[in-house]
Amino acid sequence: MYKTMVRIRRFEDTIHIRFLKGTLPGTVHLYQGQEAVAVGVCANLRNEDVVASTHRPHGHAIAKGVPLKSIMAELYGKETGCCKGKGGSMHIGDASVGMLPAIAIVGGGLTIAAGCGLAFKMRGTDNVAVAFLGDGATNEGDFHEAMNMAAIWNLPVIFVCENNLYGASTHIKLVCKLENLADRAAGYGMPSAICDGNDVLAVHECASKAIKRARSGGGPTFIECKTYRIGGHSRSDANAYRDKEEEKLWRARDPLIIAGNKLKDMGAMTNSDITAIDAEIALEIGEATEFAEASPLPSGDECFTHLWAD
Repeated sequence: MYKTMVRIRRFEDTIHIRFLKGTLPGTVHLYQGQEAVAVGVCANLRNEDVVASTHRPHGHAIAKGVPLKSIMAELYGKETGCCKGKGGSMHIGDASVGMLPAIAIVGGGLTIAAGCGLAFKMRGTDNVAVAFLGDGATNEGDFHEAMNMAAIWNLPVIFVCENNLYGASTHIKLVCKLENLADRAAGYGMPSAICDGNDVLAVHECASKAIKRARSGGGPTFIECKTYRIGGHSRSDANAYRDKEEEKLWRARDPLIIAGNKLKDMGAMTNSDITAIDAEIALEIGEATEFAEASPLPSGDECFTHLWAD
């Protein structure tokens, strides 16, 4: 799990620099600071379980097993990308590993996840669907519909709220009177849990209980992971609205630092191991970048495929 978190962080370090240099098209919403949530949750999932992501999908995609090369190629708009260059940063997905193409509309993936959960229930499988959402999505109509439907139909859906305190530039306290967003689940008759979203082991344990419950027919769960995004909402966000002391406190609780220190305290990893992991992952990302840059752009005919169905 530590290696996967490092893989997400270093991948995003790379694309952030390339976006700033103008060598990548479009825009990007970085996941830095929230890696423990995606990794802690997805480490409990099977290949056949599905994940519905957001406009900030890189971490979810990497944690769910989408290859780095295909993600990088997608960001470059190349035909070897996971969506053949048609989706870009906000629509990364690969159905073969259970990563639904990400939905950039805030809250838009929640009802899709509920639909997947209904399909699993009707088929009689023990698979689960996970819907990742930000704190801002809890004020969307899709949130109410998906939560209510999952509850009344007892669907195997886990709603994972990554509460990073800000919906773009708006602090959650300005738009919600609750101290804990998990309290909203009670209104749907749904159990909830709260965990430290910067501690991958805490997230893993919390998600494990909810996923096991869903697989056994126990129905949905709402999990609130209290976390923080290191950077701005998007690459064009200068982040001037946040208190610098607040940022300093959260940076000290970086999920990579927390996990690394725990591993060292357990005697499972040394500083030299951390350096070796960084070097290994830097090589992976370098290969993915070279692959993406060398890949061809989609042909004109590709515009007319996958419009509805093959």
